[in-house]
Amino acid sequence: MTTDAPAPRSFADPATDDDLRVLRQQLGRPARGVLGIAARCACGRPTVVITAPRLPDGTPFPTFYYLTHPAATSAMSALEATQVMPEFAALLEEPEIGRQYRAAHALYLADRESVEVVPEISDFSAGGMPTRVKCLHALAAHALAAGPGVNPIGDLALERSSWSPSRCQCVIEEPVPDHD
Repeated sequence: MTTDAPAPRSFADPATDDDLRVLRQQLGRPARGVLGIAARCACGRPTVVITAPRLPDGTPFPTFYYLTHPAATSAMSALEATQVMPEFAALLEEPEIGRQYRAAHALYLADRESVEVVPEISDFSAGGMPTRVKCLHALAAHALAAGPGVNPIGDLALERSSWSPSRCQCVIEEPVPDHD
């Protein structure tokens, strides 16, 4: 489901009907609160969606950048399973990486609040930012949406994963019937 809220800044493509069908296939359910597509696979399918800070049912939703590509999400899960979280968290003690990570958190909040300020989530970004490393899916989604050099831990997760945004790893299935 899309919302009438504007996509933030100029880095999001509007979600087309085809995008929404692909998202439904990727997620196994209709996507909620989609504002736009922040990153795409090499083949053009959605990889990261921008989600409304408040879902259509009124629920606050802090995960503004949501990783949807099945191969990317699988790769982040596999990377998390290798127990890299303590290693990545230790990197935050390095002054420059810590500074960049805090700046990534501030940018994430600014991007989300450019669409809507939701008081219940105003201090929360995603993935553990600004002081922890909690979810590589969220950090990779932010890195893909914002581009290289913005989120150092998201960049590192992408670099270390088995998935690459420059190579299509989509599994093409039959179209999902639209029963909405």
